[in-house]
Amino acid sequence: MAEGLVEGGSECAATTGLAEQPPERSPGAFEQLSAVADAVLYEGYLLYPYRRSSAKNRVRWQFGVLFPRDWVESDGPVVPGVSGSADSWYQQTECLLRIRRPGDASARVRVRYLQMQRKQVEDTGHRPVASLRTDDGTVHLTFDEAVPRACEVVVLLDELLDTGRTVAVGAAAGVDVEPLPAGAGRVVRHRDEVRADTTVTAERLTDDLCRLRVRTANTGPAPASRTARDEALRRALIATHTLIGGDGVEFVSLTDPPTDLAAPARSCRNEFTFPVLGGAAEDAGHLLLSAPIILPDHPQVAPESPGDLHDAGEIDEILTLRTMLLTDEEKREARATDPRAAAILDRVDTMPQEVFERLHGAIRSLAPVAPVTAPATAERPAWWQEGAEGGLSPTTDTVLVDGVPLGGGSRVRLRPRGRGADAQDMFLAGRTAEVAAVFHDVDGSVHLAVTVDDDPASELHTWYGRFHYFRPDELEPLEPAGTPDEPSAPAPAAAPARHLTDSETPAAEAE
Repeated sequence: MAEGLVEGGSECAATTGLAEQPPERSPGAFEQLSAVADAVLYEGYLLYPYRRSSAKNRVRWQFGVLFPRDWVESDGPVVPGVSGSADSWYQQTECLLRIRRPGDASARVRVRYLQMQRKQVEDTGHRPVASLRTDDGTVHLTFDEAVPRACEVVVLLDELLDTGRTVAVGAAAGVDVEPLPAGAGRVVRHRDEVRADTTVTAERLTDDLCRLRVRTANTGPAPASRTARDEALRRALIATHTLIGGDGVEFVSLTDPPTDLAAPARSCRNEFTFPVLGGAAEDAGHLLLSAPIILPDHPQVAPESPGDLHDAGEIDEILTLRTMLLTDEEKREARATDPRAAAILDRVDTMPQEVFERLHGAIRSLAPVAPVTAPATAERPAWWQEGAEGGLSPTTDTVLVDGVPLGGGSRVRLRPRGRGADAQDMFLAGRTAEVAAVFHDVDGSVHLAVTVDDDPASELHTWYGRFHYFRPDELEPLEPAGTPDEPSAPAPAAAPARHLTDSETPAAEAE
């Protein structure tokens, strides 16, 4: 198995029985996913205000963490699910692929993760200290860093259908020593060995359709059962995710599968990770990203973003503004905490005005606005003019859906549209709910606010005014005779998605 340096880490590679790959399917094809994959790799690595002393930076690495099995299951077996925010000892991806070139089709799998690295500052006597200031005023802090690791395997599909392939994806232990200027001390970086295997297999479903399975497991020895999580992380794979490509194959979306493949898509079991199509939408399913964070098909980093802030759930403009407002002392501590924090501060402090202005927002697409018929008696003012809200009453207004007027108190079944729906809304497919209000947007569209039946927090949400919002075409009116105690169970079409802890793929239920 060959080894070489990649991103300051290591990469292993294994191939079998393959001719030279065509340029369009070379290993560089994964570079199309590099920005999104790196965002997954470093999500939550270090959060604003990027200081070691910040409380949020004392509990780190919450996604895709694979610990030694005996440690993570010391209090009981892990519960499989598609969410990678739960600690586990393994991660399993199952996806569908169409065989476009029988006989020489192949799969390329790259497993990526972080290996924890303890950065310990020592004084002149090689005694561990929390911090140390050198004569030039530079502060050095003891802190946990991480090194990116990757392992790639390329295997003919026929071999995967026959016996499968298992490769080692671990990382060796190591120690690096960095002397500080003028003999002021040193920085020692220590890494424990990480042991792990990835097994790739395939199952033929039809002549031209296969189910591919990629399972990565931590096989290393476990620390004592009562070892703190921070210590157990030394032997863990962190932010584990998988890139999958191939030659002569085409991947199928599990989020929005074709109608004829909906059943096999639902039967795919994805545990502690979820696969989505990668690359551009026109790439016709040549790449797949399986991440511990649920993403849409063809995820992309906004081109306006000048760099990773390690918090993809936040708005770049807000984080940038707040980072600019850090005090000089806070910035000094952040720079001493981690090189990635220093890079963020350098980028923010030197950001050109035109780059900053792009962070304010962008319009990706425009949709035609349905004309709104004004009352015959008077023309309603534009939304920005005084009196624009006259005649609107969210709690009493109604909207016609399938010939039934829906308004406050109406009973409905939720049918989020299969394409373009919010990922969280898809988990509510088939559930029953009660309409709380009807809202008219400034662009002329209408949304209905609903509370989901059997939600134990529904009264609290209503009091706060926090609702789920759906378009009229995403709601199915229930019969007027429906009673409030009607069971809130998924419709028959949604039955395979039994509960949120089940690892079967939550494919588009609104078929």
